[in-house]
Amino acid sequence: MTQVTEQSLRPTSGTKTAEAKAAAPPAKKRDAFFDNAKYLAIVLVAMGHAWEPLRDSSRAVSALYIFIYTFHMPAFIIISGYFSRSFDFRPDRVRRLITGVAVPYIVFEVAYSLFHRWAADDPSMPISLLDPWYLTWFLLALFVWRITAPIWRLVRWPVPLALAIAALGAVSPDIGDDLDLQRVLQFLPFFVLGLRLKPEHFALVRRKEVRILAVPVFAATAVFAYWAVTRMNMAWFFHRDSAQELGAPWWSGILMTLALFGCSLVLTACFFAWVPGRSLWFTALGAGTLCGYLLHGFLTQSADTWGWYGADWLHQPSGAVFVTLLAGVVVTLLCTSPVQRLFRFALEPDMTWAFKKDPAARRGRS
Repeated sequence: MTQVTEQSLRPTSGTKTAEAKAAAPPAKKRDAFFDNAKYLAIVLVAMGHAWEPLRDSSRAVSALYIFIYTFHMPAFIIISGYFSRSFDFRPDRVRRLITGVAVPYIVFEVAYSLFHRWAADDPSMPISLLDPWYLTWFLLALFVWRITAPIWRLVRWPVPLALAIAALGAVSPDIGDDLDLQRVLQFLPFFVLGLRLKPEHFALVRRKEVRILAVPVFAATAVFAYWAVTRMNMAWFFHRDSAQELGAPWWSGILMTLALFGCSLVLTACFFAWVPGRSLWFTALGAGTLCGYLLHGFLTQSADTWGWYGADWLHQPSGAVFVTLLAGVVVTLLCTSPVQRLFRFALEPDMTWAFKKDPAARRGRS
């Protein structure tokens, strides 16, 4: 009979490893719906920027511009809020906020400023971390919104409160350009709404009947945008100015805040209704949308600075179609894995050297 000793009863290191792997929770799988939504939203963002030089020569392009500006950034911001629901000031989450949002903001704010100095031959262009230039406002806004996430989980009526703050921002011309606070405040309700949403809310808007209803809603909005393009100040859709700065009475800022929030919410729901929920060829690109967002700005700025839209044919319908397709292809390429890896040093820097080791993690390993 084989002798059973205390040593033989102890699991081997290989057994321990196997048991640890079995006990460990499975890696969290990415949701194809949200990756698809982020990719499609960033394509619309790139197309909108590509249309800017064509707006004066085409009423149809201007109408499409208004149409997508009503919901593409709100959709992106709602998703950002949704994935910020668990944010607190736990050390690992603060580190991710710094390395994934704050550091990219600093890097690209400096890069855009230096690029403009070189491309536009404008040495007077200041480098200021307090005045976001072009696309970097979103990173700064996301940083501010995310650090306030715990507050919105505490208050009783977070979305109405955020709307009130947005309305106050829209009637406060003295806010100025520092930190791009107008956009931070006026887009805040979408982020707070994302914080409050649950998976079942997204399932609700993805039902077949909502998808069908979205078609006439989109069509009616496009027709209204074509009518409104010559009658309305498009700057309202950028959310970067107060009512007074747009030459409107102060009270219109409150009304437009509520009206645009409602319109954006309806169109964003329609957009989500048509986002595929299964994995497709572009699903993996959803993980690289921040890369595509920040990098395509250099191309749109180059096009403006170096006069790439000078050819007459680009201002014809066929030219608008070409520009639209080109913008979609370019931003798609910028979201791919090779480009992400190339710019990981700026977008996802490894900064373990900059942080103290987490005492709780050290105790867990001991």
